[in-house]
Amino acid sequence: MTQNAERSHVELTEPPSTAVAQQAPVTSPDRPGSWWRQRYFWLVLLLGIVVFNLIYALPRYLSLDPSQSRSGLDPSVPAHFGLLVAHVVTGNVAMVTVLLQLWPWLRRNHPGVHRNSGRVYILAGALPAAGLGLFALIPLRPDQTGSVGLGAMGVLWIVTTIVGWRMAIRHRYAEHQRWMLYSFALALGTTWGRIIVVVLTAFPNLPVNFSVLVEVNNWLGWMVNLLIAHLWVESRASRSSKAGGQVVTYVSPAR
Repeated sequence: MTQNAERSHVELTEPPSTAVAQQAPVTSPDRPGSWWRQRYFWLVLLLGIVVFNLIYALPRYLSLDPSQSRSGLDPSVPAHFGLLVAHVVTGNVAMVTVLLQLWPWLRRNHPGVHRNSGRVYILAGALPAAGLGLFALIPLRPDQTGSVGLGAMGVLWIVTTIVGWRMAIRHRYAEHQRWMLYSFALALGTTWGRIIVVVLTAFPNLPVNFSVLVEVNNWLGWMVNLLIAHLWVESRASRSSKAGGQVVTYVSPAR
């Protein structure tokens, strides 16, 4: 009986070599057709977006010249431009720290930097940027077109950030990663609007209703980002589940 038990244990813990060969293509991240699932593809794309925002938006507001503002200002509120500058600066802090948070090499080799950049993202980026936008800037906008979409994005940004933070404090890291990815998606929610405006500026004769464009941008940008983040999370979860299931399938039954 002891010999049979030992033989069964070996068979259970050492799958046949043919099974391992069949399993490898399923778990390999470099198989053809999976380029869009690679983290570094999205990291390079994110780097381009962050650099675009740093070049396109930040310099205008760091000049501290209200005439450089791309957003309408309420002349009856002297602090409006200052609040807008604070929002832009904290928003760009959020985007730069998102880049650091999603960098796999940094997370593996320098976990302290990863943790500290996460704290900067939450306390000096996401929460103040969303709070300023939601409670100060949106109510002051002379033109309220698209304000509901921006308000919904601001609320969701605060909620996902706080939930992700609480998951980390409770050491529930899988849920922390999911919620922070949603928060990161919302951090980039207004980026598409800027890109579209730049493209349309190059074609000024296009018959586009500006009010409709603003309304669509302020909804579509963050909704598309959230959808991409959700599909990414579910795709990774599905791949992990399938890989785990196939390991069990290939284990030989005890004889």
